Amino acid sequence: MAAEPMIDVRDLVQRIGGQEILRGFSLPVMRGETLVLLGRSGGGKSVFLRHLIGLMKPISGRILVEGEDITGYSERQLEAVRRKVGMVFQDGALFDSMTVAENVAFPLRERGERDGAVVARKVNETLALVNMTGHEHKMPVNLSGGMRKRVALARAIVSPPEVILYDEPTAGLDPIVSDSINRLIRRMQRQLHVTSIVVTHDMVSCYHVADRVALLNAGRVYFYGTVEELKQSRDPVIRDFVDGRSDEAD
Repeated sequence: MAAEPMIDVRDLVQRIGGQEILRGFSLPVMRGETLVLLGRSGGGKSVFLRHLIGLMKPISGRILVEGEDITGYSERQLEAVRRKVGMVFQDGALFDSMTVAENVAFPLRERGERDGAVVARKVNETLALVNMTGHEHKMPVNLSGGMRKRVALARAIVSPPEVILYDEPTAGLDPIVSDSINRLIRRMQRQLHVTSIVVTHDMVSCYHVADRVALLNAGRVYFYGTVEELKQSRDPVIRDFVDGRSDEAD
């Protein structure tokens, strides 16, 4: 019997400002795997992620998390889902008025942890996991782009999640820093045994971290398969995206 997906999205439809962004979007995400969602900028990848944590409600369709349809959940019901999910936003979304340690501690305090020693221990352990030991007292303004991403990841995993969502994790980073973030994503999967969804249009990152790949095109999943199947595809839509070719005339 085939394994059930950790997350199963079925026929998702979403419109923004009269424009149909998702048009029957369906996608299974298997437990313990890293799925990379590719697609053009503005094509709906980040919109899809926001549905998974209840920040957006679909016009129609279903989102099953461990077999439960969360699309009709109230804010209170969504709290249990959000405890399972860590989100790393594209720009890190750190609180500028808080230190690194305070940013990472924020989810713990939000969930009621009042023991300062417990908070400090968990923060230090998590920062060590993302190679940010020694930066606890820095402010976000004093961090490089790569360091901000690492702190954002630490905040996402300080209460160990079952799922990590990454929104363009290598955007704006140079190739060396991007490589370190890709390695970190892989390491988190191995060490925490999490299910990961990585939204990106960075093919280097895709090839490095993906167990499976989906390509979003015109609001639907156009391709779903392994990295090797993606590389071997001769489909012109897939090849244009993978090889970075536009259809603009010279």
